[in-house]
Amino acid sequence: QVQLVESGGGLVQAGGSLRLSCAASERTFSSYAMGWFRQAPGKERELVAVISGGSTNYADSVKGRFTISRDNAKNTVYLQMNSLKPEDTAVYYCASDPRLYSILVHHTPNYWGQGTQVTVSS
Repeated sequence: QVQLVESGGGLVQAGGSLRLSCAASERTFSSYAMGWFRQAPGKERELVAVISGGSTNYADSVKGRFTISRDNAKNTVYLQMNSLKPEDTAVYYCASDPRLYSILVHHTPNYWGQGTQVTVSS
């Protein structure tokens, strides 16, 4: 089992920034696709961002505000969130899968983190 542990969530005012971190136990972390999902109250889970190799993809709602990155030496993926809006409030989940397709299309990665709460006040 690959273990993923998120951190960095919290309460922030609109317009502020947070950086989420996800530490992975997987020894082949660098070869896996990594992504961030979020789920807000009353809404479906949505894919926020994904990184695979040098390629990144973002939901339209966060383009220009969020940046996903990874540090393979530390087995860690990050989500830098700037210009936060109240509608960004959600539980954010880190996810990993050997196949990018499983994250981008199926939204069924093999491995999930426990989630971290992000709350943006207006």
